[in-house]
Amino acid sequence: SDLGDCPICLLPLSDDFEKSSIQSCCYKVICNGCAYASFLHGDDGSLEDVCAFCRQPYPESEEEIEKNCMRRIEANDPIAMRQMGGKCCSVGDYRGSIEYFRKAIKLGDFEAHFQLAASYLDGKGVAADMNKAIHHWEEAAMGGNVLARWVLGTQEMRRGKTERAMKHFIIGANLGCDKSLKELKEAFAMGSVKKEELAASLRAHQAAVDATKSPQRDAADVAEQNEERNLYKRDFI
Repeated sequence: SDLGDCPICLLPLSDDFEKSSIQSCCYKVICNGCAYASFLHGDDGSLEDVCAFCRQPYPESEEEIEKNCMRRIEANDPIAMRQMGGKCCSVGDYRGSIEYFRKAIKLGDFEAHFQLAASYLDGKGVAADMNKAIHHWEEAAMGGNVLARWVLGTQEMRRGKTERAMKHFIIGANLGCDKSLKELKEAFAMGSVKKEELAASLRAHQAAVDATKSPQRDAADVAEQNEERNLYKRDFI
């Protein structure tokens, strides 16, 4: 997918954003498994409470977080730019969000394409334009964004172009997207997808999901179920 690999364990990141976090110090995206492992080392006294990637202390205030973000923006960090675009949206500065999303796109951030598509869809910061929204969904999908791929499939379904929609859903499911796989299962029940196609996508989907798993990540999932998430997740949001 467009998320790439965790820079610490080098395993593919899940397309479930709840299973990773953007570090508010260096703006690296790391998986929950590595974040939790770092937390455990710090908890037993072997490490200070520092970022699992850059080893710098976590910022302790919103002011520090914003300073770190601006520092990364000055260094042309596309993730920081996209996050600042999201922050601008949250406070109603839609024109500012568009500027940051476009800068992030120029630096190769495909998730920013997805965010900009939403802006064109809702007409926030720009004039509402479905054609431009679709363009940015397409750019995001070509970069591996599975949610954009699913959205394109749903758009084709609304237009009555079932065959094109199934192609999008198959690609998305093969990359591990649960939403696309669900669409394929429903389409199979309606006779729009062949049994062999669904079976192949089921195998590919499972392989993609399995590639994102590890004992550390499983341990983090258990910790989250035990409500320990806030102890080890130090992300931007």
